[in-house]
Amino acid sequence: MTHRTLVRALLTSAVLAAGVMLAGCDSDQISLAQNAKANQPVPPKLVAAMTEKDMDMQSPILVRLFKQEAELEVWKQNRSGQFALLKTYPICRWSGDLGPKVREGDRQAPEGFYSINPSQMNPQSAYYLSFNTGYPNAFDKALGRTGSQLMVHGDCSSRGCYAMTDEQIAEIYSLGRESFFGGQKAFQLQAYPFRMTPVNMAKHRNNPNMPFWKMIKEGYDHFEVTKQEPKVDFCEKKYVFDAVKAPGATRDPVFDASAKCPAYVIPEEIASAVHEKEQKDAAETAKLVSKGTPVARLNTGIDGGMNAIFASKIPEGNTGLSEGGDSQALASMSLARAPGTIPGTVNPPKPNLAVQQEEPVVATTSSTASSAGTRVASANPSDKSASDKSASDKSEGFFSSFARKVGIGGTADASKTTAPAPAAAAPAKPKVAEAKPQSVVRVAPKAEPKQAAKPAPKPAVTTAAAAAPAPSSSTQLAGSAPVVQTNSFDTRFSAVK
Repeated sequence: MTHRTLVRALLTSAVLAAGVMLAGCDSDQISLAQNAKANQPVPPKLVAAMTEKDMDMQSPILVRLFKQEAELEVWKQNRSGQFALLKTYPICRWSGDLGPKVREGDRQAPEGFYSINPSQMNPQSAYYLSFNTGYPNAFDKALGRTGSQLMVHGDCSSRGCYAMTDEQIAEIYSLGRESFFGGQKAFQLQAYPFRMTPVNMAKHRNNPNMPFWKMIKEGYDHFEVTKQEPKVDFCEKKYVFDAVKAPGATRDPVFDASAKCPAYVIPEEIASAVHEKEQKDAAETAKLVSKGTPVARLNTGIDGGMNAIFASKIPEGNTGLSEGGDSQALASMSLARAPGTIPGTVNPPKPNLAVQQEEPVVATTSSTASSAGTRVASANPSDKSASDKSASDKSEGFFSSFARKVGIGGTADASKTTAPAPAAAAPAKPKVAEAKPQSVVRVAPKAEPKQAAKPAPKPAVTTAAAAAPAPSSSTQLAGSAPVVQTNSFDTRFSAVK
């Protein structure tokens, strides 16, 4: 057993060292690949799950990320040759907004299709373990998008990355390592704003990113109908999936992200299945829109999201732009065990107090929920419906709304508003701590005072109230990629961060 463990460690070192050399590192840095974190075995429970799902330990993997759901999926090829879902990991933290990364420093976690090879695996990450997403890809570059060092890593801290707990990234890292041992040259990473379902497409139909989302949904659909990793190419500044040479062509088409598309075709069995799914999804989306499915808000002013399982473990935790952020959902998860250690310096998304007082707008598949005058609670924790608000929330919303109607003040700070009837003291606005380069410390908001007296009856919520001018969103914090110490491995060899 000792001999076998030693052999595996040496093989691991060889694979990771090869990646280091591909990234241009000096030979004296190869020994950095020999560390305990990078050589952790796949957990026994995960090995048992592979056996149950008819998967080999070293078969290829594929990773999908969803911001709104705050989930990372690891798919693995089974012995039939198709990919099947192995495990879903809740994402501890992601930053930015729904939408692709555009420029360095915008704090956006990237969206799109990326390829991860051994050179992108970093066993010496400042964030426990990590792998580089490969942003920007050829499509991003063709559009002039900039950014670097966008990772999937541990430490639950994000400035443009997808952050997991250390325990989670150790598992994911080991699965990637084993796939390389099995001969996979690179595994595909698919990053989405949300699951590309009709309800989500209807909900976000007016988002300016919708043309881009419809384009990457094609790749999503290719994977959904085939359960095979879609072949990705770029031309005319767009994605092309599963392209092959046209009939009669003597060689495979050559693609250039900035050039005109070459002659190509998509295999008929794939094209027809994808077309059928697209038609079905489009019909369902149109049905939801015709029923009056409300449109999701744009630019909420919240920096990223966090899975509810993690938010429920943090005092005043918030899921931001991710789902499951209402107080009841978080309370129901408070006793569940978190999948890993949450650092004391974790900086959860902060609620945007400027928009909390407005009614939410969300999509739903229920005909009753979308009928006239009905509002459904949003997955966004800052978008709570009136029925889910606490008494203090109701009091604050009423007085703030009243202040706007009578022209007292112009901000959402309820503590500066004069109430027309006896009421409890308005909750204080929490202080917001700015992100720091290396360790971000969250400043907890002050506790809300208990309601001293029952407020006077409020008028019904009307369309006019909902249409009141919304305050401007908060300025986005600067920063994106993790900052590392001078002369460290990460600084000298940033290609494998």
